[in-house]
Parts: sequence; structure tokens; C-alpha cells
Amino acid sequence: MLDGLYQEIILDHYKHPHGRGLRDPFGGEAHHVNPTCGDEVTMRVAVDSDGVLSDISYDGQGCSISQASASVLHELLQGRRADEASRVHAAFAHLMGGRGTVEPDEELLGDGVAFAGVAKYPARVKCALLPWMAFKDAAARAGVAVTTPAA
Repeated sequence: MLDGLYQEIILDHYKHPHGRGLRDPFGGEAHHVNPTCGDEVTMRVAVDSDGVLSDISYDGQGCSISQASASVLHELLQGRRADEASRVHAAFAHLMGGRGTVEPDEELLGDGVAFAGVAKYPARVKCALLPWMAFKDAAARAGVAVTTPAA
């Protein structure tokens, strides 16, 4: 039943996270908690003088979905400019809001496509989006606007 939910990619990111561990220096930090399940994540964003997201680090605790999502976010957004990060952020948010009906753009989302099955479970969508919302706040505090177009 939930076999598709915990795909191999998600479990791999959970067991072998990318970018985990809060690092200095950073320009913005945000801590978010999912009140329905208690998952939490702290994101830090550093931006260089060219507007590139030079470092994205995080720490948190929670289910494999929220923690793997943070790892995938790090992998997808680190080293990108804000406009590129906005495109990826919007695509991931659209995928999560699609309730399993959105065909993910594998070239844009990379390992993020593994979360397509998660989108079928509304209670888990909040877990998957938790680090993405924290990232958006941390980026804003770092002076970088990561915008998500209105649906």
C-alpha cells in the first residue's frame, strides 16, 4: 500500500543525507516545525556576491520523507542562482500539490521525482514541503527572493 511512498531514492537520501549539518557562515536561517507530526528542520542559506546560493545546510529530525526532502533540496539548489532555484522550488511545490496527477520534470527535479508518490498522501505532503518552506524563509532572510508563482 505505501510501498511506492518510500521509494529507494527517498530511503537513500534519508540514510545518506546530502548537506546535513548546519554550517557557518550563513546569511539567513529559518526553523520550521510541522505541527501535525512534529517534524522539524532548520535551514541555513549563504549567498555569494554574484547571487549564487553558495551553501545550503540543514539539520532536523523527523520522518524519512521530511529529512530526505531536505537532502534532495540541498542537492538541487546549492550552487544555483535565485531565479533557477525559484524554478526548481515552483516545480517541486507544483508536484506536491498535484495529488499524484502531475508528471514530474525529471531533468529539473532530479531525485525530487521520487516524491511524486508522496503527493498522493496529503498528510505526507506537509512533511515533504517542510524543508522547502524553511529554505524559502532562510533565503529571504539572506536577501534572496525565491518566489513561487501563484497556482
